[in-house]
Amino acid sequence: MLEILCVVDDDKIFTYLLKRILEKARIAREIIFFENGREALDYLIHHEGDALKLPQLILLDINMPILDGWQFLHEYGKLKPSAPNPISICMMSSSSDLEDYDRAMGSGHVMDYLQKPVQIPSLRVVTERVLSFVSPK
Repeated sequence: MLEILCVVDDDKIFTYLLKRILEKARIAREIIFFENGREALDYLIHHEGDALKLPQLILLDINMPILDGWQFLHEYGKLKPSAPNPISICMMSSSSDLEDYDRAMGSGHVMDYLQKPVQIPSLRVVTERVLSFVSPK
């Protein structure tokens, strides 16, 4: 189980449903939600020195106001969060555009790409991949 999972998405209906799915799947002990990339980036910057506050996985939407998923990835690349394990990012989109997929996977920061609506089995696969990167305490 992940300690902290972060969801960055402005769609209130989707995040409500995703919250229910994540709770049912018991994927993370704590789930934090942000409505745009700026809020999530500010959180990461604020907690940069506190590994216990940093998420192990970020589920990141592409299209959002203020700072979209692409802009978030660009700014995230400038950060150096001091977590004992890397923060994994999984892009989420309702788009089936292969260019979005290729751009996300070619960014150097994205470990996976999920098509909305997100299902429990695909979330479990992503979570298992993230947990395989985590060093034992």
